[in-house]
Amino acid sequence: MMRRQVPAVLVVTFTLATGGLLAAAASDTPSSSARVSAEAPAIRLFNGTDLGGWSHVLVDATVPATDVWSVRDGVLVCKGQSLGYLYTNAAFTNFRLVVEWRWPSGAAARLGAVPNSGVLLRVTPEPQGIPPSYEVQLKVGVAGEVLGFWGRALDGDPARRREGKARPLVGDMIAFSALAAAEKPEGEWNRYEITVDGPSITVVMNGRAVNEVTGAQVMPGRIALQSEGGEIHFRTVEVTPLDR
Repeated sequence: MMRRQVPAVLVVTFTLATGGLLAAAASDTPSSSARVSAEAPAIRLFNGTDLGGWSHVLVDATVPATDVWSVRDGVLVCKGQSLGYLYTNAAFTNFRLVVEWRWPSGAAARLGAVPNSGVLLRVTPEPQGIPPSYEVQLKVGVAGEVLGFWGRALDGDPARRREGKARPLVGDMIAFSALAAAEKPEGEWNRYEITVDGPSITVVMNGRAVNEVTGAQVMPGRIALQSEGGEIHFRTVEVTPLDR
């Protein structure tokens, strides 16, 4: 894939200790029948107190990182401006990820647009707004969609597939829409259970299976949460590495 020019950005790194997080990072060995190990407990990526174990990329160098990401009453609050992402210092290959999120009541009215964010998987951090990665969409109305950015391969149901070429923010893109709508109204908490197992990505939202894709590139990468317009809240963010 041809490299592209990247605009000047601000990269802010939180230097708090990551504790056992780095030691728990998954290896880059693919799995044909991964399962949760009894010896691999869930790792709390967000500790409810601070941003230890995470780094931050912002496109707009004039916006302080603390104006975008903060912790309030045990909740991780993303204001949505500027474009960027918060990513784990540790890398994971095969894992089960649980993320709980909500859009605050009145988010769409205040924004004057559809609130948008996403959970990024197998991220290769780069100083740009949307890095090479896979995304499980959080955008209101299309939550559960799975996308591959910057030429990342994906395969699945042709009826749910769409593609874009050489897009300014994401390069060559492949997306598979969700099988069903399962997101809750503004103000209510949603729950993702995302399993990344070798070339497969499956998504369960609020207890309902909403997507399954194959053909994903198997590689270690970071887990990230997007700042992409509109305030969004996160509480549970935890990962369980899978057996090989």
